[in-house]
Amino acid sequence: MNPYASMIITSSLIMGPLLTVSSNHWILAWTGLEISTLAIIPLIAKQHHPRAIEAATKYFLTQATASTLILFSSIMNAWTLGQWDITQMSNNTSCIVLTTALAIKLGLAPFHFWLPEVLQGTTTMTALILTTWQKLAPLSLLVMTSQSLNTPLMLVLGLTSALTGGWYGLNQTQLRKIMASSSIAHLGWMTTILTLSPKLTLLTFYTYTIMTSTTFLMIKTLETNMMSVMMTSWTKLPTLNTMMMLTLMSLAGLPPLTGFMPKWLILQELTKQHMFIMATAMALISLLSLFFYLRISYYTTITLPPNSTNYLQQWRHKTNKKPYLAMMTMLSVTLLPITPTLLTIP
Repeated sequence: MNPYASMIITSSLIMGPLLTVSSNHWILAWTGLEISTLAIIPLIAKQHHPRAIEAATKYFLTQATASTLILFSSIMNAWTLGQWDITQMSNNTSCIVLTTALAIKLGLAPFHFWLPEVLQGTTTMTALILTTWQKLAPLSLLVMTSQSLNTPLMLVLGLTSALTGGWYGLNQTQLRKIMASSSIAHLGWMTTILTLSPKLTLLTFYTYTIMTSTTFLMIKTLETNMMSVMMTSWTKLPTLNTMMMLTLMSLAGLPPLTGFMPKWLILQELTKQHMFIMATAMALISLLSLFFYLRISYYTTITLPPNSTNYLQQWRHKTNKKPYLAMMTMLSVTLLPITPTLLTIP
């Protein structure tokens, strides 16, 4: 890619979500969403492969539809109230349209169909950006308007997303599709607690970003997209098996790892709000996600020899140091002790 084009795309990709997060006016927020959408499309399509072009087209159509609905809801709200403030969403119809639009942008069920296909058609690093950085802007809009959103609707969206994400990942063998189902399930947890405790939504997003980034970087190190190749992962990086297993167990939310912290706090908040059935359903649904995380972990613990003897000789003579993976794995695994500190944040 041309260096000037790469610089423009990278700066737009950074500035778009930041503009949305820092703005208080609907037009500025919508502009930031459009900038980030237009910046990621060349990265999706840069492989010049029919699958990549298809993924870029699907992403553009879904994001354009969602942006149109966001603009429509903001205009409708401004027509009623006479102001463009993001936090002042008093029109019920505008709130429902906005919730639908942001659900499409995030990939919440039942608007999730584009996310696995887009991730499957792009590179691993672009998939990492799509599942982490690109979620920041629409999620920040949900947090800013959380006081005006319909709580039963958000609970239904969250429960449906957690169930759909867990169910979708059960029969997948492609790692990027499994990570897409993981994204849908985690977004379901964020949406469930959004109107009750927005700070827990942000905490869940931060921990999800750390764990997902670590997993994608490990997949990038393996240079594979198939689950079956995980059995020879020890030839790439001998300690990758343990690091991958710990990170996946943290994504599943098993104690005493980092991923247990947001789920624990969300279930505690739902119990405080006397939503016992909702808390029980979310806890049971998380077992679906646990199954496919365990399946990947099982594949990483199986150590099969590589097909080529030369490949094994090459591994023996090559130092493959990945210090950033070790650091991110530590963050993905050891942050649970800071939970008491987070509980004191107002």
